Amino acid sequence: MTHSEKPIQSRLLSAFSGSCQDYPPIWLMRQAGRYLPEYREVRAKAGSFLDLCYSPKYAAEVALQPIRRFDLDAAILFSDILVIPDGLGQMTRFDEGVGPVLLRLEGPDDFSLLSLTRMETHLVPVYQTVADLRATLPREVALIGFSGAPWTLATYMLEGKSSREFALAKYWAYVRQEDFAHLVDILVEAVVLHLSLQVKAGAQVLQIFDSWAGVLDDWGFRRWVEEPIARITARLKRDFPEVPILVFARGAGAQFDGLAGRIGADGLALDSMVPLAWARDVVQPQTLIQGNLDPAILRIGGPAMDRAVNDILTAWKGGRFIFNLGHGILPDTPPQHVAALVRLIRESGKATK
Repeated sequence: MTHSEKPIQSRLLSAFSGSCQDYPPIWLMRQAGRYLPEYREVRAKAGSFLDLCYSPKYAAEVALQPIRRFDLDAAILFSDILVIPDGLGQMTRFDEGVGPVLLRLEGPDDFSLLSLTRMETHLVPVYQTVADLRATLPREVALIGFSGAPWTLATYMLEGKSSREFALAKYWAYVRQEDFAHLVDILVEAVVLHLSLQVKAGAQVLQIFDSWAGVLDDWGFRRWVEEPIARITARLKRDFPEVPILVFARGAGAQFDGLAGRIGADGLALDSMVPLAWARDVVQPQTLIQGNLDPAILRIGGPAMDRAVNDILTAWKGGRFIFNLGHGILPDTPPQHVAALVRLIRESGKATK
């Protein structure tokens, strides 16, 4: 770089500082996935889903596919939140048509078998993927690393699968609180380690997914969502103060008010159920917000998507804002709808000039 050249700043990183932008940066949760034919081709070559996650060659390739196709403002590491329990030593697999299946933790004796040392070694391919992506991506495209949050990770580890009722996890969280706190302590350490190693490999932004935050009552939300995440962000901010942290506490509802300050986040990813005007008036003055188009409306496309996108842009323009979905892209979403969405966001900037 010559003396007269300015460093290239990604649009997404600029959003955190409140830099004035003609249109918001855009990336999409699960932007690499089954809705893309090129992803399905790589997936068929890789073997199992975890084989794909643990192959730097294939994982980097599928993370780059939506960048090439849609020119998004950020790439996100292709991986899964459940590489943490798998790395810690809990048997984890993904069954076609079923989803994640884990050898369920049944008591504190099982917790002693979870090893951070093993995780760090086991997940070396994941950190290599981060490094390969950063070396390949243009400088203006931000690289996002991520992890599940302790509460959401614990639900899978105790239930042994996806759940609707979370009976076992809630029993531990509300009745066996001391034992559950022990598991959460392990997971706090695991998440800090996992995210730290991603930053060291080249991640520039971090997102913490607490996908099942909304199933807890007020006390449970404070104890098992807010407190563990606050501990994680404090550690990360101490070591990497320049790296912004987004938190996706799905279903938090009114808890979003003041949440960023309570947990030390630089931004909150909002699910599709959050009212736009309320988020504008209550949450956006407090922190950057990200979201929150309904993935089903992206799948529908057409006038319904045009209207929803315009509503979001109108409500949140002028404040710190990253355009995204309220959850991940649905597998049967037509890729042309994603292309149309990106076009809408970019053209909104022209309309304001």
